[in-house]
Amino acid sequence: MGLNRRDFLQVMAIAAAGGMQIDAQAAMANPAADKLYDLPRFGNVHLMHFTDCHAQLLPLYFREPSVNLGIGAAFGKSPHLVGEHLLKQFGIKPNTPEAHAFSCLNFEQAAATYGKVGGFAHLTTLVKRIRGNRPGALLLDGGDTWQGSATALWTKGQDMVDACLQMGVNVMTAHWEMTLGDKRVKHIVENDFKGKVDFVAQNIQTTDFGDPVFEAFTMKEMNGVAVAIIGQAFPYTPIANPRYLVPEWSFGIQEENMQKTVDAARAKGAKVVVVLSHNGMDVDLKMASRVRGIDAIMGGHTHDGMPAPVIVENGGGKTLVTNAGSNSKFLGVLDFDVKEGRIQGFQYKLLPVFANFLPADADMQALIQKIRAPYTAKLSEKLAMTEGTLYRRGNFNGSFDQLIVDALLEVKGAEIAFSPGFRWGTSLLPNSAITMEHVMDQTATTYSYTTVTEMTGAAIKTVLEDVADNLFNPDPYYQQGGDMVRVGGLTYAIEPAAAMGKRIQDMRLNGQPLADGKVYKVAGWAPVAEGAKGEPVWDVVGQWLRTHKKITPRKLNTPRLIGVTGNPGLV
Repeated sequence: MGLNRRDFLQVMAIAAAGGMQIDAQAAMANPAADKLYDLPRFGNVHLMHFTDCHAQLLPLYFREPSVNLGIGAAFGKSPHLVGEHLLKQFGIKPNTPEAHAFSCLNFEQAAATYGKVGGFAHLTTLVKRIRGNRPGALLLDGGDTWQGSATALWTKGQDMVDACLQMGVNVMTAHWEMTLGDKRVKHIVENDFKGKVDFVAQNIQTTDFGDPVFEAFTMKEMNGVAVAIIGQAFPYTPIANPRYLVPEWSFGIQEENMQKTVDAARAKGAKVVVVLSHNGMDVDLKMASRVRGIDAIMGGHTHDGMPAPVIVENGGGKTLVTNAGSNSKFLGVLDFDVKEGRIQGFQYKLLPVFANFLPADADMQALIQKIRAPYTAKLSEKLAMTEGTLYRRGNFNGSFDQLIVDALLEVKGAEIAFSPGFRWGTSLLPNSAITMEHVMDQTATTYSYTTVTEMTGAAIKTVLEDVADNLFNPDPYYQQGGDMVRVGGLTYAIEPAAAMGKRIQDMRLNGQPLADGKVYKVAGWAPVAEGAKGEPVWDVVGQWLRTHKKITPRKLNTPRLIGVTGNPGLV
């Protein structure tokens, strides 16, 4: 499917308006849609993979990170490459659709040129296209699907369950789904998904007797080949999210159990074993080096759009490790050629989903409109205008995060504000309206209460050190959360490669050093402790936006970085 001439000229006009320099002759000879989506069939085992869509049903803008630092052994290696470093590593030409999809470079111009990405109606069109020439192809959902939008929150994930069923998801694992509560998750799995979607997670057991809560893996027959899909849910769910939402379930990496599960799948006749993972890519890379018999790990959680797999050697051979980005922006396609019971070769492509290049699937579009209809007025409320780009992605801060902490400081009358280092959240271009939907895209969780707490300087340092270790611990198995907590009011320095407890330095408030024993008024939101209550953060941010109406470009409060000169995870 290519662009017709009228569509092509429209895209070129948008490109000119955006100031993007494009080779018109080359583009006319090879329209972007054909170049991106012409993926010939390979082999006889076919897997499609999306992950971390965070309940985004509509096309959107999404800025990739300019900071994704790799420390120690991860220095300069995927997924810790950004901007030009990433393009060079994977041979991607600048000022192309692929460059825009995979990097933050020229974000505003490229977004104006190529338009929005993702959207389930456009993703569905691509899924159908890939399935059309790959008999028996499976669609894998890596999790973080039922959370991240207003409609997902208000329908308790039902909007995404219905959309995934219509798109034809075959196998799923999970993370943020658990924040809907264990009873809701079990209800969906045992009712909506029954006989349609295999919900797999080898690492979730009961806390009393260690019994499996879900199936560890599912076996599928594809073109005469037995394929096992093993589920790996996010290991640190009860730490990164409220424990009280899943009080009777334990998680963890469960490496030994993973090896037993792989062996069990092989014993049942599996010729291809794939792990559908929500570990995060660094954890997947370590697991791939230690567990034998996994042919591929199709991963999520860290939102890394990786154009090619990392091939990891281990005691049993080699394992492909992939990660498929976020926000329904990508579809990974992995093909294996299996002959005489052995894999002879593979083909992998991570396809960006450009809404301008892929028509909306009519049936999915109708479902989305039906889902959103009861909420349209509330979602479309215009709160303010932004003069600058708003985004959330990167190790330390984003302009939408900055907006949130600015609102918390002012509305709550706090000296310091914290906002979680969540990786989900859509982007807005300059001179755009900020609607209630956009605010919900950044804040929609089942525990988005705002808090105001008195904390000593020493306690504040402990919090920052703990989060920094979750992010920069040199052992991936100890990386337990998202990005660094976003901070308002307080300034500090950080040395990511320093030892635990010694990364955070030079903490200051209004230019004065923070005193260990002094008490400060700290605002925050999304507490994981049971019993916390407070005004929803979207009400606080909405109030602030309605008051200010015109939002000037946010000045990012980012820490002073120590020891990262030359790190290719930094633009």
